[in-house]
Formats: sequence, C-alpha cells, structure tokens
Amino acid sequence: MSEIARRIWPWSGSGHGPLPPLLVLLTLVTGLVDAVSYLTFGHVFVANMTGNVVFLGFALAGAHGLSASASLVALCAFFLGAFLGGLVATRCAAHRGRHLRIAMGCSALLVAIAAIVALFVLVQSWGGAGPAKQTTTVLIRDGETLSDASRDLAHAGAINSARRFVLLAKLLGSGAPIKAGEYRLPPHLSQSDILKMMQGGETLQRLVTIPEGMPSVMIRDRLMAAKGLTGTIAVPAEGSVLPDTYSFERDETRASVLARMQGAMKRYLAAAWAKRAPGLGVATPEQALTLASIVEKETAKPEERAIVAGVYYNRLKLGMPLQADATVIYPITKGRALGRRILQSELRAKNGYNTYRMAGLPAGPICNPGRASIDAVLHPKATKALYYVADGKGGHIFAETYEEQQANVAKWFAIRRARGEM
Repeated sequence: MSEIARRIWPWSGSGHGPLPPLLVLLTLVTGLVDAVSYLTFGHVFVANMTGNVVFLGFALAGAHGLSASASLVALCAFFLGAFLGGLVATRCAAHRGRHLRIAMGCSALLVAIAAIVALFVLVQSWGGAGPAKQTTTVLIRDGETLSDASRDLAHAGAINSARRFVLLAKLLGSGAPIKAGEYRLPPHLSQSDILKMMQGGETLQRLVTIPEGMPSVMIRDRLMAAKGLTGTIAVPAEGSVLPDTYSFERDETRASVLARMQGAMKRYLAAAWAKRAPGLGVATPEQALTLASIVEKETAKPEERAIVAGVYYNRLKLGMPLQADATVIYPITKGRALGRRILQSELRAKNGYNTYRMAGLPAGPICNPGRASIDAVLHPKATKALYYVADGKGGHIFAETYEEQQANVAKWFAIRRARGEM
C-alpha cells in the first residue's frame, strides 16, 4: 500500500516506518465524518468522500514511509470511524429527524474540510523543502535530546523553528532515538528527511589515509594537519601503525585516532604471526615487523615482496649483511626522502640501522609496513637468490651468484647512463 502512496505522493518514505498516532486519529475522525455525511446526503456523496479520505490515508502513509501493515492499520481506523459515525448518526436520525441529520451532515462536512486542510498544511511543512539554501553541517553531541538537536538545526538554518520541528517529529515521526555525530545536510532537505538521517545515524565520514611504508614522523605530520581533530601527539613508535584509511568524527582527539591505528597493527601482526609459515629466520613478531619494513621500502611491486623476503632470509641464514639502502637512509632522515644519492661515508656509518656495516636485522623498523609486506615476510617465497638490483622498469632482477649480480649491476648502470643519471 505504501508503495502505491509513494508513487502518487511527492514526500514518500522508505516503507518501513512505524504508524504515527496522528494518522490513526485523523483517519478515525474522517471515517466518522464520512459516515455521518452518508446518512445525511446519501450514497453518491459518500462514494466521493470515501475516495478522498482513503486517498488521504494512503498519501499520509506514503509520506511517512509506512509499511504495508501500518497502512492497513490506518485503513482499519478509517472503517472503525465510519462504523462509529454511522452508529451515532443512525441513533440521532431515529430520534431527531431529517433536519437534525442535515445539520449534522453540514457540520461534519465542514469538520472534514478543516481536517483535510490542516493535515495538508502539516504534511507540507513536515515533508516539504527546507529553508537551507546551501549544504549545512550540524554537530549533534553525545547526550543531546531531540530538543537540543532542533536548536542546533535552527541555528544552522536547516529548519525554521525548533519548537515546530519537535512537535511535528512527535506527531509524524517514528519515535526512534537520534544518534550523535556530524551530519551534512543537502540544500532544502525536508524536516522529515533530517529526522530520518539523525535516527539512522547517517553521519559525515571524515577520513585520514596512511599509505604503506609511511614513516612515523610523517604520520604525525598527517594527523596534525587533519582538520576536525583536536589535541597534539608525539611521534609514534616506528612500525606501530597499520597503514589504512581511518574514519573519525569532528572534535575527536588525535590521540584516540592514533590509538586505533596502533591497535589495528597489534591485532593484525598477532593474527598474522599465529599463521606464519614454519622455519622462518625470525624469532619474534617484532623481528618480523622489522624485516617487513625493509621489504616495504625495497620493492613497490606486490609480486616481488615474497621473493625479496626470501632473499633476506637466505642472507640472514648465511650471516651476510642485508645491504638494504633504506636502512642507510633511515638514520639520516627518519624515513623522509633523502633527495640525493647515498654518500660513501653514509654507507660506512655504524648506527644500529646501516645493514651495510652489520649482519642481521637493524635495531627496529624503518617505516610502518602494510599487510602485504607483513604477509610476505611470514610466508616468503622459496628462492636461492642472494642478490637483486633494479631492472629499469620499476622491478628487480634477482641473482644467485655474485658474478650474476655484477652483470646485472652493469646493465643497470648502462640504463642510468643512457638516461643521463650518471
């Protein structure tokens, strides 16, 4: 039924709302009025009146997105009113005669017209276009009542009157509680749709994205620059944040957002470690995270991550230095771009991170690795390769012997010279 109403009524809803008490009352009254009018003016009038009232009932049902069962209740209310009205009119007619019946009929007709006009004005006010001429943002805080929210809406210009909004919400709304959050209201959004949005919790989503491999100093920069967050934070521990896109609400603290990011890393690393392949060359989740941060920085191609991890495991097993350029850069820039070639003095530096001057893993992660790099380290690809060098196409060439590696390096240098980089 409500589907039919939505097709013929411009303010139709979703078809799942509860039955407003005003609808039951109005259909009951109009049914009673119709029955009295029938006994006064005859069957031709009642046929026309019934059509109008039933249409009105269905239209109101559609306006509030009522379910089929709720619309049926409204229709039953109409027939109940008609039955009661007929009972009253019949008894009056039996005792007072035709003149009284005519007077009652005229009065009933006037009441029906007034009720229909009043109902139209109410529905127009509730379901019609709102006053806002542009997109409006309203923040509903935790603990706010409908009255509190209506004042916020009126202050923002989304509605004309806070008191009228509360009154109409109680008469025509579903009665469901509103939810706190920040809401973005399109221009001219109706009061009915505003209430539905707040009851459904359709809040504005603010997002901050942390890409794979971002160092912690840049994560702090990004959070500090995010509009809508409050408070300050220190640089988080390297490797403690899981790269992803995170949502937040306006006026949420940066510390709480960062805590979610770090909690996500703890949970993912623990779950991935529990499913690790046997016989790995790392003994703890922390060591796996450190190696994953190197893999993240050494290759950007997803299909190479597990191979690069396999190369590093081979080197760790043999006690060979990992010789990862990213570990040379990290102590200098804390993960930011170096912007130049690595100096020979930097390759010789001893600082706990430079894997050209030490065997084994560095002192800790050199970035915040993503899920794919963590998975690659915990499920490496079996390979005999000990070396790799860039292939000039965004990937790498892998080699099992030093001689093969030297030949590959010569090819890479030739490519760079052709590009004018050397």
